[in-house]
Amino acid sequence: MAIEIKVPELPESVADGTIATWHVKEGDKVSRDQNLVDIETDKVVLEVVAEADGVIGKINAEEGATVKSKEVIGSIEEGGAAKSDDKEEKSEKKAEKSEDKAEEKAEEKSDADDDSGETIEVKVPELPESVSEATIATWHVKAGDKVSRDQNLVDIETDKVVLEVVAEADGVLAEILHDEGANVGAKEVIGKITKGGSGASSKSSKESASNEESNDSGSDKDADAVSPSVRRLLAEHDLSASDVKGTGKDGRITKEDVEKHVKSAGEKKEAKSESKSESKPSSQPAVSGDRTQKRVPMTRLRKTIAKRLLEAKNSTAMLTTFNEVNMKPIMDLRKTYQKEFEDRHGIRLGFMSFYVKAVVEALKRFPEVNASIDGDDIVYHNYFDVSIAVSTPRGLVTPVLRDCDKLSLAEIENGIKELAIKGRDGKLTMDEMQGGNFTITNGGVFGSLLSTPILNPPQSAILGMHKIQDRPMAVDGKVEILPMMYLALSYDHRIIDGKESVGFLVTVKNLLEDPQRLLLDI
Repeated sequence: MAIEIKVPELPESVADGTIATWHVKEGDKVSRDQNLVDIETDKVVLEVVAEADGVIGKINAEEGATVKSKEVIGSIEEGGAAKSDDKEEKSEKKAEKSEDKAEEKAEEKSDADDDSGETIEVKVPELPESVSEATIATWHVKAGDKVSRDQNLVDIETDKVVLEVVAEADGVLAEILHDEGANVGAKEVIGKITKGGSGASSKSSKESASNEESNDSGSDKDADAVSPSVRRLLAEHDLSASDVKGTGKDGRITKEDVEKHVKSAGEKKEAKSESKSESKPSSQPAVSGDRTQKRVPMTRLRKTIAKRLLEAKNSTAMLTTFNEVNMKPIMDLRKTYQKEFEDRHGIRLGFMSFYVKAVVEALKRFPEVNASIDGDDIVYHNYFDVSIAVSTPRGLVTPVLRDCDKLSLAEIENGIKELAIKGRDGKLTMDEMQGGNFTITNGGVFGSLLSTPILNPPQSAILGMHKIQDRPMAVDGKVEILPMMYLALSYDHRIIDGKESVGFLVTVKNLLEDPQRLLLDI
């Protein structure tokens, strides 16, 4: 039976998305919950996972294609057979075995020369001047593992960015000096590689080859066959793959397997506690269900976010003013020129480019909103660097789009897309995170109808955009249903008065409701 691969439900303020990356191709075998394709919207990247085990049938939308909510972009043949038949699989296994034997002989021959190889230190990279220390986030290898040149060994987390440390040469990771969670300084030695050494994995290649034939399910359990969603679920309940018995194809672990394991473990604990309490009467009411808890230390980024938010609340005279904007003119404009714009510039025309353009024009008219306080001085900026709030797996970050007054709509869209992808992949640099005179945050992509955004010091104002929702409005004495959006401007009352804040917000509203003003500069 064919299962349709569909675009997820998109928020109301997001009209369409773009196929960013297919991780599979037609004819590939896939397992339940495996990530098949990334779909990119204005601000977030959505993952589409397989609903069941099977084989990819037809892919209807290639990378770069624009797609709508719930659109069918491919299909899965449930329980189907991949392009390669059993004979090919057998011949591949034989080839793999012979290759393993050849590799084993070559490694055994060179063991005597390699074991006494040169030692290379694994060091923390040079940290920016404003960053005094970092934290070991994740070791991707363990002591004794073979590593290859340029392989990512460890992720090191600073206040805002994640740095990758790669191997300088082929060899074996001989020693790990600092475990995950340790605080380290710039250029500190955190591990050692024996150049050209042979790891534990090479000595047991014969055993692993035979184990693969006799017990595929065991190896799959601990390998990358475990899907991201299953890995997350295991981590949430502090379990490893070996704790759970897989019932999926080839013994793979599914989400249902993990949930069953957690439920049965909870029932066992409950039964034990009940048997103990039977002999002891208690005035407390009986409780049921999974009542476990997990304590996880804050990441360095999350601690920094928490600290900065408290500073903003405690050190500024923050106030928020609201207005609403009719988005129909912009929506009509996008509908008319979307295809032509995309063909010409190679990117979709989103809402964010209009928001940025309107904000820049309003900042020109109200320079106080583009200024900041430094001690007893007010610093006025004659440039327009706008911070764009981007949601990432590690938390909310605000990379900076520079010189927005000199950018076209297409250049703004490209710049925001690049920052969003870098944020998702943890590739943002310190330069891209620092600076910025004003921030735009769009909670509408997550469904927020109204909010009071918190300032991003030392900036003096932040503009919150929200969900576009049809509402009855009075127009020329008649009731009309229009796509309306609330605007929220939070500002520091020490530098911006009510007149400037309201004037700024009304200017943004007028420019968005009549986008031709942006072109005519009126």
